[in-house]
Amino acid sequence: MDWVQILQNWPLLVFILLVLALIVQLFYYLYFFAKVATYKGKDKSGSQTHAVSVIVCTRDEAQNLENHLPVILTQEYSTTHEVIVVNDNSFDDTKYFLEELQKIFKQLKPITLTQEAKHIPGKKWPLSVGIKSSKYEVMMLTDADCRPASPSWIQKMQEAYHPETEVVLGYGAYDKKPGLLNKMVRWETYLTALQYMSYALAGIPYMGVGRNLSYRKAVFYRVKGFSSLNHIPGGDDDLFINKVATKHNTAVMLDKDAFTISVPPSSFAAWWKQKARHYSTAKFYKPLHKFLLALFSISHFLFYPTLIVAAIFFHWEWALVVYAIRLIVQGIVFYKTLNRFDEKDLFPVFWLLDLWQWFYYIIFSLALVKKPSTTWK
Repeated sequence: MDWVQILQNWPLLVFILLVLALIVQLFYYLYFFAKVATYKGKDKSGSQTHAVSVIVCTRDEAQNLENHLPVILTQEYSTTHEVIVVNDNSFDDTKYFLEELQKIFKQLKPITLTQEAKHIPGKKWPLSVGIKSSKYEVMMLTDADCRPASPSWIQKMQEAYHPETEVVLGYGAYDKKPGLLNKMVRWETYLTALQYMSYALAGIPYMGVGRNLSYRKAVFYRVKGFSSLNHIPGGDDDLFINKVATKHNTAVMLDKDAFTISVPPSSFAAWWKQKARHYSTAKFYKPLHKFLLALFSISHFLFYPTLIVAAIFFHWEWALVVYAIRLIVQGIVFYKTLNRFDEKDLFPVFWLLDLWQWFYYIIFSLALVKKPSTTWK
């Protein structure tokens, strides 16, 4: 067959590309994502409570602290713990609020920074100060605009620790609010968590989110903290985990009581700015992680255009079969995992949100080349 004959059969080639995209997608859904859907959790018989240091970094977020910090301070955790709040050069009333709150909660330990760290952009410097000032081996990290989903947040997260565990990945959800933007934000957050949780369960951990993350102080000191990341504006959570997490030292916690809930972006511009900051670190992931993430995105991006072209110019019946197979597998996996992440209200429109994800790739691809901000707030 010469090139002329090949070009004449281009509708068949498009259909073949569609089938290949389907095969790749099914591999991710049935091998990776299904692990979250079927996860049972580890046996708790050997677990024990640990002394815990909770660390929150803040800058000009007095209102967020007022709304969320008391939920952290009133956690039902019988073992020794402390809550360290690193006030990073705030100009608002953060300092005075923390001083008043400390009179009520003795486990609260504010640290006030009054100078910027030169040549260390982002949150890494205040977070390093908080970690080095902590008393205990097990650390839990969250943000000032986050609150635990339950009074058992500390208890549930530390239950994931076993003797070999050094890193525990948690889920950082967003408040459920009316409107399309909120659904799009929560869908993207859910998909991100579905990927990093399922990859970790498959023995390929590649990231975590600072809204809900825990690791041992020993692993922080073993890699000399964030020293290898100080030139990068972000990366205090995902790049650090990309560096230290392994098949054997990483666990996930999928109990709904272990989630945190954050204030969602209030506008598309705010969301775009947030994602631009997050995506600026992806190019520093390990090659295998970049390959797996890119392959899934490319196969997803190719699916809808080839589906439409194959339906119009090849056989619409065959294209419909391909779409139906993917939709059924998605429906089963999404139903179970959306419920697991307490996002089940998104299930009735998952097929629309999956289509939106195609446009998301186009819109947010610009964030990959945009120079990130050097400030973390």
